Amino acid sequence: MQVYTGKPPGGVPEKNQGMRVVLDMSEGLQGHNITCDNFFTSYRLGVELQKRKLTMVGTIRKNKPELPSELLKMQGRTVHSSKFAFSENATVVSYCPKKNKNVLVMSTMHKDASLSAREDIKPQIILDYNSTKGGVDNLDKVTATYSCQRMTARWPLMIFYNIVDVSAYNAYVLWTEINQQWNGGKLYRRRLFLEELGKALITPKIQRRVRPPRSTAAASAVQKIQAGPSTHASNQPEMDPVDTGQWQETEKMPALPPSTRQ
Repeated sequence: MQVYTGKPPGGVPEKNQGMRVVLDMSEGLQGHNITCDNFFTSYRLGVELQKRKLTMVGTIRKNKPELPSELLKMQGRTVHSSKFAFSENATVVSYCPKKNKNVLVMSTMHKDASLSAREDIKPQIILDYNSTKGGVDNLDKVTATYSCQRMTARWPLMIFYNIVDVSAYNAYVLWTEINQQWNGGKLYRRRLFLEELGKALITPKIQRRVRPPRSTAAASAVQKIQAGPSTHASNQPEMDPVDTGQWQETEKMPALPPSTRQ
């Protein structure tokens, strides 16, 4: 994750920032395709990604110097028409979805002028772009469904909340991929996973706690956790406890009666 904090005071604006960000974020990856919007897409980026055995599909801005002028002309173009340009490393398509509208997409994955059989005759490059461009929006949607975020004016805390949300979703994807039968058939598997994940993270801390909380309900919950693992049977695979290092042995304090205050 990289945080954009704006141009440094008195500094020179960074050139090719979009390319630098993509190369940094894709470091160590191979055999994948990267979908990006026109802030990032460039011919130079596509070439650099190919050196890493990665392909790229993305919309590209009309002012890019690498674009042939023939793809920018809209005079006389019919609706749903496509024009292609090819080089050794990349393919660019100009698609006209409606009058005087030009959609430009560059790809280092596609090598031909394939068109779909749809009524709008969209090029295959654009169909593949549309099918993969929603990854970021989809992640924002699923993390917003179950989020740990709270109202705050502190931007470092907001970044921390986002890291926790994304990490928890990544963990859920990996867990369900490895344990495909876990809570199979349930539509709220992610909620169950987050409940178990939360318990696995806080249980070691609660077991080390010396003083019980003042709230009766909270004190009862702490007592149950400190008493030992739950006795209810389950036919589902359990998540491994979080390794927090060597636990410190402490004497357990009895719960205070509800009317007693410290």
